[in-house]
Amino acid sequence: MSIQKNNVAIVGAGIGGLSTALALQRQGTNVTVYEAAPNIKPIGAGVGLAANAILGLEKLGVAKEVIGRGKQLTALQMLDDRGKIISDQNTALLGSQFEENNLVIHRADLHEVLLQKIKPVSIVLGKRCTNVMQQENQVLVSFADETQITVDLLIAADGIHSVVRQQLVPSSTPRFAGYTCWRAVIENPGINLNNMVSAETWAIAGRVGISPLPGNKIYWYACIKTHKNNPKMRQMTPKELANHFSGVHKPIAEMLNATSSDQLIWNDIADIKPLKQFVYGNIVLLGDAAHATTPNMGQGACQAIEDAVVLGQCLQQKISLKEALAYYEKRRIARTTRIIRLSRFLGWISHWQQPFLCKLRNGVFRIMPQAFTKKQLKWLFEVDF
Repeated sequence: MSIQKNNVAIVGAGIGGLSTALALQRQGTNVTVYEAAPNIKPIGAGVGLAANAILGLEKLGVAKEVIGRGKQLTALQMLDDRGKIISDQNTALLGSQFEENNLVIHRADLHEVLLQKIKPVSIVLGKRCTNVMQQENQVLVSFADETQITVDLLIAADGIHSVVRQQLVPSSTPRFAGYTCWRAVIENPGINLNNMVSAETWAIAGRVGISPLPGNKIYWYACIKTHKNNPKMRQMTPKELANHFSGVHKPIAEMLNATSSDQLIWNDIADIKPLKQFVYGNIVLLGDAAHATTPNMGQGACQAIEDAVVLGQCLQQKISLKEALAYYEKRRIARTTRIIRLSRFLGWISHWQQPFLCKLRNGVFRIMPQAFTKKQLKWLFEVDF
């Protein structure tokens, strides 16, 4: 049956939560988003949106606005520590099959586009979910301010540290990936970049990615293999990062030195072990709450957007709510599980530190047939909606 007149709550106003709210509102569903923060201030730097995400944004009616805020990229290059190409993926050629190119955008800009399309009265701030309880055909949701609501459907989009998921699956906690990461968006200090290419360097010292953004800005990230919650890494300055990567090809050190400490965003990288289910009665997990992945495939936000579109499609069908949620779960689990596992594997091999293994790895990537790479990207870009 249609859920258009039912009462739906979304916990979390990140990309997944807002995309889902938009998908449901476009269908006439009564939906309210509850966000723990007292105000919506996106935390993050750049975010990659592959062709699959752009297709999803088209379904949500916001692709044009998002593309207008971002920077379209035609290729993704992997480089060694000398700047020599390991792999050169022509994403434009494959993306043309889907009539979309890869895009990089500031996370705040993506957030703003979604917010502008959602009814303002649909978002309630300062509401931190503390407990959920499945009742007969509804869900009782409790908040830190001691208020409660009862809804027909609860969508948990509250991120990798999801309170809802950890209540439903206590063993599902974030697992450290083995490396830590710094990110920043800076003004281009005069670095000569290919304006349509995103590049990632795999060096023994660590990994560094650089992507151009509109307005002569650069989004960069740097990852170093370390132990969890390393205080030395937490306190690292851009100058210290530049010294760490001083043996890596130009213009990495120059770019890091052009960054101020207040521009740095730091965190350990983590994911969650793939879950066997996303649906628990009238509660459904979505985005990072359901399938948090490492960023090595640039699919975190993309998969949250896919979730939103697919869930909206399932709920719109003339079937029962139970059947609709089961269909959503069936369509999403295998794909997101594969991405979590492959992304974690790529993170592992990218941080090898033995020179012989690195040389062997790079050699394998260099001789890898384009047809194989194209097949992998085609699988990633193809979506069943």
